[in-house]
Amino acid sequence: MRFNRDTSALLRRVRHALLATDSWIDSFIYSAQTEAGELWRDFSGFMENFHVRGVSRLASEAAGEAMTLGVFGGMVLVVLAQPAFKLTAGDDWMKKTDVAITFQDRFGAEVGRRGILHDDAVALDQYPDYVIQAVLATEDRRFFDHWGVDPIGLARALTVNARSSGVVQGGSTLTQQLAKNLFLSNERTVTRKINEAFLSFWLESHMTKRQILQLYLDRAYMGGGAFGIQAAAQFYFGRSIKDVSLAQAAMLAGLFKAPTKFAPHVNLPAARARANDVLSNLVTAGYMSENQVADARRTPAASVERSDLKTPPDWYLDWAFNEIKALVDAGKLGSDRVFTVRLALDSALQKKAETTIDAMLRESGKTYNVHQGATIILEPTGAVRALVGGRDYGASQFNRAVDARRQPGSSFKPYVYLTALMSGKFTPQTTVVDAPICLGNWCPKNYGGSYSGSMPMWNALAHSLNTVAVRLSVAIGDGDAKRGRQKIIATARRLGVTAPLPDTQSLPLGADDVSVMDQATAYAAFANGGKRIKPFAALEISNSRGELIYSHDRDGEQPQQVVEQRFIEMLDFMMTQVVEQGTARRAMLDGVKVAGKTGTTNDYKDAWFCGFSGNFVGAVWYGNDDDQSMERLTGGTLPAATWHDIMQFAHSGVDLKPLPGGTLVAERGPLAVVGGDVNAPVKRPDQLTHKAAETLGGIEVLMKSAHARRASLELRPRAVATTDAAERGGGDGAIVELR
Repeated sequence: MRFNRDTSALLRRVRHALLATDSWIDSFIYSAQTEAGELWRDFSGFMENFHVRGVSRLASEAAGEAMTLGVFGGMVLVVLAQPAFKLTAGDDWMKKTDVAITFQDRFGAEVGRRGILHDDAVALDQYPDYVIQAVLATEDRRFFDHWGVDPIGLARALTVNARSSGVVQGGSTLTQQLAKNLFLSNERTVTRKINEAFLSFWLESHMTKRQILQLYLDRAYMGGGAFGIQAAAQFYFGRSIKDVSLAQAAMLAGLFKAPTKFAPHVNLPAARARANDVLSNLVTAGYMSENQVADARRTPAASVERSDLKTPPDWYLDWAFNEIKALVDAGKLGSDRVFTVRLALDSALQKKAETTIDAMLRESGKTYNVHQGATIILEPTGAVRALVGGRDYGASQFNRAVDARRQPGSSFKPYVYLTALMSGKFTPQTTVVDAPICLGNWCPKNYGGSYSGSMPMWNALAHSLNTVAVRLSVAIGDGDAKRGRQKIIATARRLGVTAPLPDTQSLPLGADDVSVMDQATAYAAFANGGKRIKPFAALEISNSRGELIYSHDRDGEQPQQVVEQRFIEMLDFMMTQVVEQGTARRAMLDGVKVAGKTGTTNDYKDAWFCGFSGNFVGAVWYGNDDDQSMERLTGGTLPAATWHDIMQFAHSGVDLKPLPGGTLVAERGPLAVVGGDVNAPVKRPDQLTHKAAETLGGIEVLMKSAHARRASLELRPRAVATTDAAERGGGDGAIVELR
């Protein structure tokens, strides 16, 4: 009984506690709501003081939106500038550029220099005042007033350019140009400009204006292979920058904009006209009066005579310089900072490559609407003999052979065919089918839009049939095209292609971007029997005391076998047919067995030929920097012709080496006809069609009839002609047309 009373009392206390809690919660919520309402009324009353109407309201809302967009845009810029932050990570960023290198070609002749040590530079206070004034008046008048990026100068340049309907003034500050020279390439992209701006702010916050100016004057390219205004003064005038006249200073200051165009040893009238503009800039900027520059106008400067003047292989040296800096950063060259490097460079071959590309563009550039070309020639071991990164180094130092990535088109197909051979399902004689195929909504077509039916696989490569390459990608993946493409990508990686290669349906047709260096690297494995190589420039490196501290044969990365040679021999046989009977006949060399593959992309934006012999490997590209379409320029025209001219020169006077497989690649594929072209030789099918059997039967009857009536002179020419036709068909049959 007592237990029941205690239980009832406990329940009442719990009930009262719950009621009290509920009451407290209700009271708290009510009080909070009341206080919040009062605060809101107070806030609204306060904000009424800032209420605007009409035009003022529109202006305030526009300002608010601008602030919002500005914050958002700033966040985007910070994300995009992450590569710039990585470039300046660490405290040794300046030391990485303090490397002085003298380069020699493979025969020991000096070909150029790169880098500069602070101890080798002329101090800024030793420059004549008019040298610095001429540079600032022409390149960046507000240099001492801005923080790396000059909105006022940019606006002025845009205004002048708009009035002139062309690019008359540049908007980049001197600091931005230094940031590009130290950290970036000359590639014209939005990302590069963003990085350039952030790096400019970074330089301004870490260095004084005088230090920035000193670095700029020491490292800018001045034409003639000279880097820095001191080297340019020595090169053009044979004197130190400390001793140049006002006229010479004006001419040097005019070189920063376009060193090749205004170089006095190349075009003296243009250099003098540019120097006259610099003198006018000195007057306009208030540094000098017209009377002070009058003598320099009347007596313009002239460069010294240089009978031994040679154009340095600047693109090659830029790439080699980066290679040496990487070895320095890896600690492989000790603590020294001054080196002499003997390169794998063949100066004569380099000159031939440069002049060939320039001649091709000069003679055919307008016809094909093509403005740029690039090539790399290397040995099958990876030693780079020649490298051309564009048409004019002075106009653009961007290295299109190394840094640019473009679609390779059908020059990518050897990776597809090699993967097929490695699968064990195919040989060069395996019959494949050229017929329509669709992967989902994507239906690739051949170049001419026609189809040729069944044929040996080597013939499909020789005539660069797109549908066969796509069908092979499906077969490689056992019916799964995606799996097949992954295997093709793995093959390209194995051969040394470093480009990203995203998996797309059109990958087997060469739709993913690669560099000329990628193609040359991978094709080297076709020439050396399946070994992956790492392209290199330096054969030997000596320190400042003349001691040999690096030899590639001893210390460098050596080729590694990555593909069985028997598969390479099969592929090489197929690729010789591309040159001898397919799309690359312009690449054939006199007395030299070569193989290769053409490449042409959609809308004729890129044209390639990549080929090799037992001695050399070469990749040639033509296109436009702005990705503009060319006028039906294919890989079998200018690229193949360029490759032929360079390689014919390269093989002069050398001991010829066979391609892997020797006798196998010396064989010529039997003749046949593809797509109705009676001049395109291709092997006939293993099994004759009904029509072909009837044709052969008719030939046999004619031959027997001719033999029986040999005495008749009227029938002898027909019999002989028929017999000759049969022999030209490969020795065991007539020419068979595949439709």
